[in-house]
Amino acid sequence: MKTQRHAAILKIVRSETVASQEQLRELLKAEGFDVTQATLSRDIRELGLAKVAAPDGGSHYAPPLETGAAIRPHLDQLLPTVLVSMDGVGPLLVVKTPAGGAQGLGLALDAAAWTEIIGTIAGDDAVLVITRSERARRAVQTRLKELAGLPA
Repeated sequence: MKTQRHAAILKIVRSETVASQEQLRELLKAEGFDVTQATLSRDIRELGLAKVAAPDGGSHYAPPLETGAAIRPHLDQLLPTVLVSMDGVGPLLVVKTPAGGAQGLGLALDAAAWTEIIGTIAGDDAVLVITRSERARRAVQTRLKELAGLPA
């Protein structure tokens, strides 16, 4: 069942512009797969789908490359378009994005593998960045501002 569901998800995101998990869930339901949001989130992660920016300013899910490698947006390309604001306390940094931008940014941060970052949790419009210390959080915040082209 999971293999067929994954195949259906890939077919959908390759043939249609899917802007949200809820839209994908409805399209899957039409294909005969009634899944919970948690299951769909897990499927998206397992399949390596990424939310990518669209030319019109929106975003949509992109399938993994045909080689099997997941799409990993680069921070220097993504940050100038998705960074809205940042605020932190202690080792925690909250990075705000436009709606739908957080997952792509979370993937890009994870792919960057900065030693100061322990991990990220992405929602729809915010990424929680967990760093090793308050000092590490400040360093990450400064680097993100620089990559986004903002004054430090």
